[in-house]
Amino acid sequence: MSQQSLSAFFYGTLLALTLSFANAEAEESQSAAEDGNFSFMQLLADHDWHDMAEERWNAYGQATYISSWKPAFPAQYTNLNGTPHSLLPNAERSFTGTVTAYFGLKAWQGGEIYLAPEMISELPLSDLKGLGGSIQNFELQKSGSVSATWYKSRFYLKQTFNLGGDSHAVSSGPLQLAGSADSRRLVITGGNLSVLDIFDKNSYAADLRQQFLNMAFLTNAAYDFAADARGYSVGLAAEYYFDDWTFRLGRFATPQNPNDLPLDFRLFKYYGDQMEIEHRHSLFKQPGAVRLLAYRNRERMGRWDDAIAAYQANPAQNAANCTSFNYDSENSNAPDLCWVRKANIKTGIGINLEQQVIDGVGVFLRGMYSDGKTEVYS
Repeated sequence: MSQQSLSAFFYGTLLALTLSFANAEAEESQSAAEDGNFSFMQLLADHDWHDMAEERWNAYGQATYISSWKPAFPAQYTNLNGTPHSLLPNAERSFTGTVTAYFGLKAWQGGEIYLAPEMISELPLSDLKGLGGSIQNFELQKSGSVSATWYKSRFYLKQTFNLGGDSHAVSSGPLQLAGSADSRRLVITGGNLSVLDIFDKNSYAADLRQQFLNMAFLTNAAYDFAADARGYSVGLAAEYYFDDWTFRLGRFATPQNPNDLPLDFRLFKYYGDQMEIEHRHSLFKQPGAVRLLAYRNRERMGRWDDAIAAYQANPAQNAANCTSFNYDSENSNAPDLCWVRKANIKTGIGINLEQQVIDGVGVFLRGMYSDGKTEVYS
């Protein structure tokens, strides 16, 4: 595809209606009233119907609509050799509409329960095939349809054990109850959530509904974090905060097949493990953070070299003859990962930097190395 054709892709309109937003980091979060967004919880508090300093419950919501369009362009190799995964050359329109509700409840001392039902309606470019899967907004990977699809994105328990140090206020926000927390504490989170609710967070590139839209900014592009097709999983994570340091460990379920919705709950056989170390600092009186993340996945996935070797040893083991999970290729002259899927290991290590320059302006950097020997699973 020519550079001129690539430049023809653009986002037509962006409308983001946000009822509330707060940074999920307790130390840096703002209330909805502080960041300028309308807050129903603050409205209740203004009438003395809700305590915004020490919450027993809260409820927030967010609705986002994103539209994009591309013109027709010439293409000589569309779906070449029976592989139906090209960006189509005809003009297309794409959109996503999402609604998410966030409910929080304080169950006991330090115990919090969160629930987030979500709806998506979507129409992707070229059914997310070819470049259609790389240039659009991240919401399109949530496996929806033009008709509204409702599902449970999160339902988990968070238990905090305060261990001393300085006490600071925690603001009210989505998936965050207002209260107080010690600078030294242990936090255990378990249930249905996203790995990225805890790991590889970044103040400038995390919420793709209000920041960068492209999925490449969601996390490190080489981070094959455990998740179903919508980006959520089930697992357990522990975080130990010690003043300016945080240490995180977590294990989460992987999908039964690559980029599929059903999860495999055999967490002692197939799993995604991650470990992260974070240090928060002040540089020229401006806040910043450095994070080092390592992950190790054990999944039933194929290796590229195994697929090539299998085809060379037996040409009948080609893409067109696959009967198990595959990508619908009809090319009988190409190898396919479906013939060699077995328990394999994938590892990666990355860095995540962020630094505020002045109020409201900051810079960030992410970089990761992954072994690249196996297929992308999540």
